[in-house]
Amino acid sequence: MDLPSVQEIKDNKIVILRMDTDVPMQNGVISDVKRLEKSLNTINCLLEKQARIIVLGHAGRPKGIDPNLSLRPVYKTVLHLYESTYGKSPSSIFLSDVFDTESVREALETNRIVFLENLRFWPGEEENDQDFLNNIASISNCYVNDALAVSHREHRSIMLFQDLPTWYGISFVEEVSKIFRVISQPEHPLVVLLGGAKADKLNYITGLQDIADTICVGGKLPKLITAIDAGKYTKTVFANLNTEGLDLSDEDIEKFTKYIRDAKMIVWIGAMGFFEKESYRRGTLAIARAISQNNAFSVVAGGDTEASIQQLHVEDTIDLVASGGGVFLELLTKGTLPAWK
Repeated sequence: MDLPSVQEIKDNKIVILRMDTDVPMQNGVISDVKRLEKSLNTINCLLEKQARIIVLGHAGRPKGIDPNLSLRPVYKTVLHLYESTYGKSPSSIFLSDVFDTESVREALETNRIVFLENLRFWPGEEENDQDFLNNIASISNCYVNDALAVSHREHRSIMLFQDLPTWYGISFVEEVSKIFRVISQPEHPLVVLLGGAKADKLNYITGLQDIADTICVGGKLPKLITAIDAGKYTKTVFANLNTEGLDLSDEDIEKFTKYIRDAKMIVWIGAMGFFEKESYRRGTLAIARAISQNNAFSVVAGGDTEASIQQLHVEDTIDLVASGGGVFLELLTKGTLPAWK
C-alpha cells in the first residue's frame, strides 16, 4: 500500500495536521506520551518546509465541553517534546474555539503552529457532519493524517481527505507499510493471537481465517463463545482458561507457545488475561516472552499487550507495536480504512 507521504508536500503551505492526541491524562498530567512522540518527525518535516500547521485532535469521550478533557495539556506537552527533541521551539498558540475562523487566520500570521481544542466537544466530529471544520478547511491548502489509531472511524477530521489534497504522516506510512506486509507478504505458519475483553473482536475471526494458519483465542473471548458458535470457526484454538476464568491455564500456555515457537509470522492483539490485576498477568507475559524469543516477523497491538512487552523490556524484539487494536484488525481483515478509501 503506497500512501503519499508528508515528505512530498511542497513548501509554504497551510496544513491541517490530524494527530493522535488521545493519551492517558489525569488532572492535566499525561502519563504516556508515546502517541504524541510518533508525530514529532511529521511536525518537524512540515516546519522545515516552512509550513504553518493547524493541529486537530481529540481526547476521551466527552459529552459536550469538558475542561477535564481539554487538549491544552497535550498542546504544551507536544511543544515540550518537540523542543527537547529538536532543540528549538516554534511559535505557537492554543485556541479553544474551532469555529472562530478569523482568530485562526490571525493566529497563523504570527505562529507556526495553531493547536485547536478537543474536536469531540462538538457532535459534528463523531457524526461526520460535512459542515463541521469547513471553516478550517477553507483557509488551508492541504491535509495530513498522522492519527492511524482512529483512522478506522468515519469521523469528520479523518474524512477531510475528501475535501483537501492529502498526505499521510511519517509514522502513519511506516506503520501501514508494516501491517500490509502481513497481508501481501505472509510467511507461514502465520499465527494470530486474539485476546482482550471486547466481544466485537470475535467479528473479525472470519476475516482473520483468510490470512492465518492458526488463531489462538484467549482473554475473556472464550467465555463469550458458545459451543455451537465455536464450531463455525476453522483454524481457531480457544483457551480453556484457568479455574477463575481470568487467565490462561498452564495447558493453554503450553499449547499457545508451541504455535508461537513454530511460527514464521506472528500477530498479537489483546491481553490473554485480566492484565489489570497482577495475579492474572502470567498468561499474557508468557505469550510476550515466547514472541520475543522467536525471530519471526511480529506485530502486536493493544494497550495491555504493549504493557506486557514493556514490562519484560523486549520492545526491541518486536517489529511493530501498532497504534491500536481496532484499526489494526480493520486493516488486516478488510485491507483498507475509511481514512483513504
